[in-house]
Amino acid sequence: MAKLYFRYAAMNAGKSTALLQAAHNYEERGMQVALFTAAHDSRSGRGVIASRLGLSRPAATFGPDTVFERAALPPALACVLVDEAQFLTAAQVVQLHRMAHLEGMPVLCYGLRGDFRGEAFPGSAKLLTLADELEEMKTICACGRKASMNMRLDAAGRRVLEGEQVLIGGNERYRAACPSCYYAGDDVDATQAPGLFG
Repeated sequence: MAKLYFRYAAMNAGKSTALLQAAHNYEERGMQVALFTAAHDSRSGRGVIASRLGLSRPAATFGPDTVFERAALPPALACVLVDEAQFLTAAQVVQLHRMAHLEGMPVLCYGLRGDFRGEAFPGSAKLLTLADELEEMKTICACGRKASMNMRLDAAGRRVLEGEQVLIGGNERYRAACPSCYYAGDDVDATQAPGLFG
């Protein structure tokens, strides 16, 4: 039976690497996959899924108006893989869940669970509700503990506490942190505080 999977983590946990490996595994066995990534994430180029390890490949893009339906995908498709799944709308998550259960199409989604304020992304909240299988991918904080939070930093390396939920950026703008370092960063320079990021 096909399922909707949500593999989530903080920044820098290898989500895109794992997605690219899953695609390779299917294709190595002669199966066709469809890859999707958020249209507004252009860090590595529009329509590119890129890993911090240097792996990358083209992908179709989705935006708020994208409709996921089986009839729009190639007939011989074996699996749908979605990177940056936190940017899915709740309606799109329902579409993917329906596709898995009514069309027998496995859907693997990779993304963040929460934003820099500790709030859920709408797509992630719906995935946490509907996904048939949840998997937390692990990464570590600079202090050595498990990182489960995402900290946004300003140009001077200080923690940002307010702002728009979506602001695309990489290591220069975000750090994965354990809850202790995340909250300790409320009023300190994240690049200078003992135990925080160096």
